[in-house]
Amino acid sequence: MANLTRRMAREEKPYRVYRGGRAKGKVPTSKPRPGRTPSNGSPGRAENRVDYRGPGGGSRTRGKPRWGRRAAIAGLVLLVVVVVWAVASWIAFSSGVKDANKRLDQNAKTALVSQNGLLMSHPTTILMLGTDNARVGGRQGDRHSDSIMLLRTDPSHHRLYYLSIPRDIEVPIPGSSTQKINAAFQIGGPALAIRTIRQFTGIDVNHVMVVNFADFRDLIDALGGIDVTVPKPIRSNRFDCPFSTQARCEQWQGWRFEKGTQHMSGQRALIYSRIRENRLNPGDSDITRALRQQEVMQQTLSKLASASTFFRLPFSGSKLLAPIATDLSTMQFAQLGWVKFRAGSTLHCRLGGNDYGDGYITGTQENISVVQMVLGNSAPQPPPPGSGPYGPGCVTGNQTFK
Repeated sequence: MANLTRRMAREEKPYRVYRGGRAKGKVPTSKPRPGRTPSNGSPGRAENRVDYRGPGGGSRTRGKPRWGRRAAIAGLVLLVVVVVWAVASWIAFSSGVKDANKRLDQNAKTALVSQNGLLMSHPTTILMLGTDNARVGGRQGDRHSDSIMLLRTDPSHHRLYYLSIPRDIEVPIPGSSTQKINAAFQIGGPALAIRTIRQFTGIDVNHVMVVNFADFRDLIDALGGIDVTVPKPIRSNRFDCPFSTQARCEQWQGWRFEKGTQHMSGQRALIYSRIRENRLNPGDSDITRALRQQEVMQQTLSKLASASTFFRLPFSGSKLLAPIATDLSTMQFAQLGWVKFRAGSTLHCRLGGNDYGDGYITGTQENISVVQMVLGNSAPQPPPPGSGPYGPGCVTGNQTFK
């Protein structure tokens, strides 16, 4: 009986079953549709199942966000912008450098000692002369170099040396008599100043930079101002009065500078560098004035080589060097910026001597030791105690002269 039942189950039924009734004919033996689990529940077909997504849905696959590709495109666009900006900056700055090269007396180039190797890898000495022929107080024709400073780079030790030379120090001027050192510029321009300073210090000068302080404020303003640390409070005498009437100028008490780091505009920095008399400190002298000028010039050079200036170069690159005459090329300026960026320490040095009240400073043997410090041949030493404002010596970047 059981065998008969099984045999009848295997035989084809004479009709097909539909929900609406039945029809005659053979039962189709089509395979189960993909994605459907057979009615017998046998495994192995479930992996073919496709969820129904509605009319027209088909068998779409879910999209994945392509963040990596988007980041790569954004990075490429940023790289292109930086390259274009850098090229525009280089072209604008090069234009300013060419004009600065034309402003330098050609005789000055013959007085320089040729640079050995690249500036970014070999020691270099740059003479920086600040002239103050301001259009006030009858100084229009003044060609004396009020600020005399040597900048020596030492890339192998990541160190910078600033050597300040008092403008009133008495020296022999080649082809002339013994006079104040700042008279060399008045007599023979930067060429004679270079030869005089090389003869006096024994330091070869590789490059020169002449800065007109009358226009220096425009450069500082173009840089967005500079940060200067004032070591002691200052109240100056009544020079360069900012008022238009004599009555107001007589009531005015002079320029004031508080102790501490201050952000200065070009006009403010120019006044700070010109102060010769500090009513709050009678010990201030032309030496301390030169140190203020040194600080202003150093901070200006640092700002000139900063990243913030780079982003403004396409718009102001050709104007930044307007107050400067120099032999430095665009590539050498770039190397100088890199050397200043890499410098781990800065040494501020000054020459000095004795002041006998006649307006001249007579140099002493201690100046020779200071020159050796600048050349890196001896350890830096501060001025000896009690030497006063004319004591020669060196201090590190985070110290000030006493």
